[in-house]
Amino acid sequence: MQTIKLLVYRYNPETAEEPFMQSYEAPFSGPGMMLLDALNYIKWNLDGTLTFRRSCREGVCGSDGMNINGVNGLACIVPVAGLKQPIKVRPLPSQSVIRDLIVDMEHFFDQYRLIKPWLQAKTPTPERERLQTPEERARLDGLYECILCACCSTSCPSYWWNGDRFLGPASLLQSARWLADSRDEAMGERLDALDDEFKTFRCHQIMNCLEACPKKLNPTAAIGNIKRRLLSRKS
Repeated sequence: MQTIKLLVYRYNPETAEEPFMQSYEAPFSGPGMMLLDALNYIKWNLDGTLTFRRSCREGVCGSDGMNINGVNGLACIVPVAGLKQPIKVRPLPSQSVIRDLIVDMEHFFDQYRLIKPWLQAKTPTPERERLQTPEERARLDGLYECILCACCSTSCPSYWWNGDRFLGPASLLQSARWLADSRDEAMGERLDALDDEFKTFRCHQIMNCLEACPKKLNPTAAIGNIKRRLLSRKS
């Protein structure tokens, strides 16, 4: 039977002083096998102590973001076929490791909350709904699909070095989504909050985020649009 070789990052702060890479082998079940299938096999059949997040296994929830052979991605939608072996699986970079492949996402979501990711409208609430034209709705395409897996932000060197002040690609992509929404009436306040040397302008367009995004979104372009909006206010 064909097998897959993996090297998986292991770290339990309660029992170990340093992390290490542990070798495993899992049977290859066919072309449709995803990395998550291999990790599940290891956990269910070889080593129940291996710890990682997972949920929908359909690339929708964003739970199983991890670093796979040096590139961030979702284990549930990364095919095993074609990956160089041994497949090196590590937690998302630059985040504090809670255990094995699980990282602390609290700071990431704190930054997301900072951009106030909800509709802000000052006009009275209509009886039924706030309407958009098809053209206005189309402006949200490529922005709203983000699943907050953090693959993009944790692939960004600017986020590694300035994560305490730079909002990162994911939060800025969401900011662009609300700036583009015709129903939102807080553009001035949103731009004021983003007009900061670190929050927004620490993006240097390295474009790692574009490669890492499992939904094929373009945070770099979204951040560029925010920058142009901010600079146009000063001209």
